[in-house]
Amino acid sequence: MDLFSFKEWITLEHIMDIIDRYRSFGPLPGIFLPFLEAFLPFLPLFLLVLANANAFGLGWGFLFSWIGASAGAFLVFLLVRRFGEARFFRFLHRNKQVQNFMNWVEKHGFGPLFLLLCFPFTPSAIVNIVAGLSRVSVYQYLLATIAGKAVMIFIISFIGYDVVSLVTKPVRTGIAIGVIAILWYVGKQVEGRMKEKVQNRA
Repeated sequence: MDLFSFKEWITLEHIMDIIDRYRSFGPLPGIFLPFLEAFLPFLPLFLLVLANANAFGLGWGFLFSWIGASAGAFLVFLLVRRFGEARFFRFLHRNKQVQNFMNWVEKHGFGPLFLLLCFPFTPSAIVNIVAGLSRVSVYQYLLATIAGKAVMIFIISFIGYDVVSLVTKPVRTGIAIGVIAILWYVGKQVEGRMKEKVQNRA
C-alpha cells in the first residue's frame, strides 16, 4: 500500500475499527494514535481525536487524545533540540523563512506558540521542529504544548461529539470559550513568573 492509498484508507470508521480491535489494551490505542501523529504528520489528527471522542466518550476521549498529542509533540521538540545540529537539520538553519520563524518564536515565547497549537490545521510538526531549533526554553514550549493542545483537542472533541449542541446549547459553547480564555490567562501568568525567576537568577 503506497502513501496515497494509505491516506485514502484512513477514515473515521477505519480508525474506530482499530480502536475497537485493540480495546483490550484499555486507553493505550486512544493515546498511541495521537502520539504517533507527531512523528507521522500525514496522519489526520482531526480524525484521530474525533474517533477517540466517539469511542471513549467526550471526557475520556479528550483526555486520551490530549495526553498522546502533547507527549508526541514534546518528544519531537526534545529530539530536535538534542540533535538539531546534525546534518539533517542544517539546511533548515540556512532557510530564511525558518530563521524568521525561529526569531519570532524566540522573541514572543509562549503567546504565538500557544495560538499556533490551538488551531486544528496548523502544521504542528513544523512548529515542533522550528521551536526545537530555536532558543525558546523547554518550559515555555512544554507549557504552550499542554495548553494549546488542550484547547485544540477540546474544540475538536466538543464539536465532533455533538455538533448540534453548539447552537442548541449556547451555555456549553460559552463554557468552551471560557476554558480557552482561562488557559490563555494561566499560561501568560506562568510565563511571567518563569521570566521573573530567570531574571532574578541572572
